[in-house]
Order: sequence, then structure tokens, then C-alpha cells
Amino acid sequence: MDYDALLWLSFGGPEGPDDVMPFLERVTSGRGVPPERLAEVAEHYHHFGGVSPINRLNREAIAAVEGELARQNLSLPVYFGNRNWHPLVEDTVARMAADGVRNALVFATSAYGGYSACRQYDEDILRARAAFGEGAPQLVKLRQFFDHPLFVESVADAVRDAYTQVGDPGARLVFTAHSVPTAADAAAGPPEEGGYRYSRQVAEAARLVAAEVGAETYDVVWQSRSGPPQVPWLEPDVVDHIDALHDEGVRAVVCSPIGFVSDHLEVIWDLDNEAADRATELEMRFARAATPNDDPRFARLVVELVREQTEGVSPRSLSDLVNGGDTANGAPCATRCCEPARRPAAHT
Repeated sequence: MDYDALLWLSFGGPEGPDDVMPFLERVTSGRGVPPERLAEVAEHYHHFGGVSPINRLNREAIAAVEGELARQNLSLPVYFGNRNWHPLVEDTVARMAADGVRNALVFATSAYGGYSACRQYDEDILRARAAFGEGAPQLVKLRQFFDHPLFVESVADAVRDAYTQVGDPGARLVFTAHSVPTAADAAAGPPEEGGYRYSRQVAEAARLVAAEVGAETYDVVWQSRSGPPQVPWLEPDVVDHIDALHDEGVRAVVCSPIGFVSDHLEVIWDLDNEAADRATELEMRFARAATPNDDPRFARLVVELVREQTEGVSPRSLSDLVNGGDTANGAPCATRCCEPARRPAAHT
């Protein structure tokens, strides 16, 4: 198939104080999140002027990808669409159709499998095409890339820089990713059927980066949980883990947000504020590694994923992780690997 565009598909974020509550209401629609919890999260955004950095960083990343496409003599316009805030993917797909786009590739800004990290982007694509109706462009999502050499190298170099910042070669290396409900992580059943795809891939990416930087001891923890306390989520939380490390006598921490490709608000609030502040209270040195977003290798990675589809370039992978018979280096997801967890029936 010949492709005539690339759609950059992301989560979205508010770009002003008036956007914050409408954005959060859209994100949590149908989930029963109480208003007081939304108000609490809204304060995190207002702490930064009501602006999430994610849209700006996506635009910068898109510009870098456009430059890399030009350097590699690939003529492929890049469009930007979000799930939760403007530019909404539905509007972007309509604009693509108006521009004559018929077959487009889609880069979703997540390296991992799982429902929120993968399948929900598939749903975004289906919803956007359905909203336009007959004549909508065909949209083919590019593969997950948690174990791609360029991703691993970028994260590893950021970790090395953070070690320099913290000034302690013996600092404990702690990887973080966005927590999800444990039921969602296990939704597809046992590992051989694709279950635990998200947490297993995060753990594998952490292993690869730790090996690259020569860290024999490291931890994988979680952040940004938002559900009701009675629902189990992946643990431990990063702030709780800092407390535990302090109790062990650890005096310095290097934190790598390996689950994120750019500085979402969750990164700058949960890590640069809450985790860093807790480390300071405990007189522990703390440095947070950068995300890959502005690393030139990230743009090269995206273009390499494009060329896998357009030119048949062999997928590169540092992992032999297998999910339901599908290797992690480019094969499609297993049939049930990214299913959402079933919600319990309502009690009347």
C-alpha cells in the first residue's frame, strides 16, 4: 500500500486555565470520578498556569520528524490529532480527508502495549474514521517500540546525564511508568495469551536500559494512579518507594520515567514536584532523567517505523519478549492482549 500522510496521535492536554476542567471532564467521562478528585487534579494543572507541556512538546517532536523525513527524502506530510483535547483526532482526520489523504500511517505516542497505552489508540482511530463516515482515510498504526535500540539508547543516555546531576555513581536507579489497574494489566489472561503485556514490556525496557548503563541494581515502580482506593493498581508508588529506599539507607536516587516519551504533566508534577520534594525532605539526592521527546534519535526512530511499513525495512528489537505467539519486534498484537478490563456490574 502507498501511504500519503502520517498522523501523530497523542493524549492531549490543556493549553490555558479555561481548558483545564473541560479537558479533565473529557478524560474521565463515564468513569465516575468524583468532582472533588477532578478539582484536586485541576490544581496540578493550575500550578503550571493551566498549561500542560504535552501539546507543545508534540509539536516540537513533529517538527523534528518532518525534518528527518526531509533528510531521508521521504515526502510525507505529518498531521497532529489528540484523544482528549484540541486538535482532536476526529477534526484532524476530517482535515486529512479534505486534503485528499487516502492512506495514512499513525504514530501513537506510547511505546507499550496494554489497553490505555495501545488498544485505546486503536479505538481513537476507529472513532475518528466513523465520525467522518464514508471516504475516511485508511489509518494503519505503527508498532510498539519499547525495545527499539534508538529508544533504549536515548533513555540510557538520559539516565547517564541524571547520574552526573545527582553526583553519586552509587545512586539507586528507579524506573517509573504510569500505573494502571491490576485487572487491566492482566485483562487478556496469562502471559502466553498476551496478559500483563504492559507491565512486562515496561520491565523489559527497564532491564535493557539498566544493562546499557551498567546498573546491576534497579527498581521498577509506578506513578500517577487515579482510581478509587478500593481498586488495586500496580504498585509500589514512586513516593512510597522513596520512603522505603530511605529506610534501607539509600541516599541518592536517579529516576527515569521510562513509561513516558515526553514530559506529560504527570512527569513534571509527580516526579519533579512530589517525588523530588519527598527526597529533599528525607535529605536524599534526587535527579530525574529526561524523556526522549527532544532527542534526535526519537525522530529517527519514528521515521524508521515509517520505513518498516513503506519500504519493508526489517524491524529492530533488543528483546525476544513474546506475547501470545507475537514477538515484540513488530508483529501485531495478540487477539486479546490489550483488552480493557471488564467493569463489575452495577448493584441496584
